[in-house]
Amino acid sequence: MLVPRDETQHIDLLVLPETNLILVASVIEPLRAANRIAGKTLYDWDIFSPDGTAIETKSGIPIPVAGPFRPQKETAPLFVLSSYNWQAYTTSHLRMQLSQTARHREVMAGIESGSWMLAETSLLDNCSATTHWEDFEDFTAAYPQITMVRERFVIDGKRITTGGSLPTLDLMLELIRRQHSYSLALEVSRLFIYEQERTRGDLLQVPAIGNMRILDARVGAAVRLMEETVDAPLTLTRLARRAGVSARHLQDLFHETMGVAPHAHYLALRLNAARRKVIETRADFADIAAATGFNSSSAFSRSYRAHYRESPSETRRRLKLKN
Repeated sequence: MLVPRDETQHIDLLVLPETNLILVASVIEPLRAANRIAGKTLYDWDIFSPDGTAIETKSGIPIPVAGPFRPQKETAPLFVLSSYNWQAYTTSHLRMQLSQTARHREVMAGIESGSWMLAETSLLDNCSATTHWEDFEDFTAAYPQITMVRERFVIDGKRITTGGSLPTLDLMLELIRRQHSYSLALEVSRLFIYEQERTRGDLLQVPAIGNMRILDARVGAAVRLMEETVDAPLTLTRLARRAGVSARHLQDLFHETMGVAPHAHYLALRLNAARRKVIETRADFADIAAATGFNSSSAFSRSYRAHYRESPSETRRRLKLKN
């Protein structure tokens, strides 16, 4: 997914019959959410089926499509989605189409059982990949030329594979992070978790992170402290001491667990809180800066622009014109 940050990224989805509805939503909904949060079209997509008919999902809810999959020389990323009975729908004609389109596509992703389809077309040869945990051993035995790893998703150059619906959601958040920012990915992730009733009426209370499964209690403690001190950020040393580790160890734990440094996560939390105030209130920017731990409105504006590619006043002006 290689277009510049300011351009719309187009994605093609090839969805096979008997795909789970939640699998399709796991690809599309994070992109829709990113568009909504950004207030502009960062992503758009087309859905295709092998024969152009609406896709009958396992839940019985049909998904309309743009038409039959008839690739020419498109270069947009192609996501191949499948859940059940992929063998019945992976015809020789479809394999030929996948092989032909792979010559032009920036990226091809096998989503859940879509990884089998890419493997059958030799599109994962000599790559690292994953698949649904129930199929992992069978997949490994069937394709010894593919390096299988037990991960939720795998990005190996121009090939992507996932192990199910929730891992696909994780993948989309990671792609959003890579193309745009950690702040945006973090904000998107909050839309897909259960948020308990707030105990305060302000906009600074934030729920725990949905996409990042914090297995280390010390990292979890540090994250909670960050969420509680958005208005007055702690130094790394104080944060680490209260979490029960050294500053250096906390740095290492964050990189291992979250994939970012503690200060990057802290800043993302503060900017997310500030952005909600920019959008949802008429508060002065100086007050927003103070409420989210920035020393001055100018420091806040510089950080905001660096992450969101526009100033706070431009955000308000753009959304006011849109409404």
